Amino acid sequence: MRSKAKVVDGQHQTPCQGPAAGFSDPPQANGIPMQDFPGRNPDPAASTAGWTRVELPREGVEKQTGRAVLASGFFTAAEAASHFTALRDSLRWEERAIQIFGRRLQQPRLVAYYGDPGASYRYSGTLFEPRPWTSTLAQIRPRVEAAVGASFNAVLCNLYRDGADSMGWHSDDEEELGARPVIASVSLGAPRNLRFRARRSVGRRRSTAVELGDGSLLLMTGDLQRNFQHQIPKVTAARGVGPRINLTFRRIVGSPQPADRTEGDF
Repeated sequence: MRSKAKVVDGQHQTPCQGPAAGFSDPPQANGIPMQDFPGRNPDPAASTAGWTRVELPREGVEKQTGRAVLASGFFTAAEAASHFTALRDSLRWEERAIQIFGRRLQQPRLVAYYGDPGASYRYSGTLFEPRPWTSTLAQIRPRVEAAVGASFNAVLCNLYRDGADSMGWHSDDEEELGARPVIASVSLGAPRNLRFRARRSVGRRRSTAVELGDGSLLLMTGDLQRNFQHQIPKVTAARGVGPRINLTFRRIVGSPQPADRTEGDF
């Protein structure tokens, strides 16, 4: 079944059927050019939904070498509900303090970090040491790896309790993630908008948005983290928004750096 284009905040998410603009290499995986996927070839059968290209802002970016693609309905509704309940009840959720423009503030969400031994990670002045993989995370990881054609040794988990919880503007560009990190993001629970903006731009920076629905998988590759920032903004009607769990699979390739990195606006 072909994916239909979806509009979020006036922006189109375009189904990638056939070679996309800016690509000359024809091989496809579920409609997306192979250049959008890292490493080995992805397994099209690992996703039950077609991939959709996420439109990114063009202002301030000389060359679109960063990519974001989305598989809505990567997990069925039953699978998503089962995973959400298991993760909500079994992970060691914490409310951590982070460094924001020289101040120590509590993160507006709960976090948990799991991974292989030694896959330590530092951001916003906070060092995360991985806990051992739980059975649910160990079940989800190989399915995500097969779908995107990459391997991961850690996952940062976020629990947004309601619309008042958020993630500020930031890039996943810590040195231990490597020069061109691959981030695979699973969303479970209430849908939330993820916004992108260029890291550098003349004048006011325009942002675009994509809705991350229950059971979806977002893949960010190439120079996306070098060229763009992303955020999960607060929702005005916070009490009307249900909880959401986000799993960001990543590969740690180096040791955490001592220098503080700050997360952006709340």
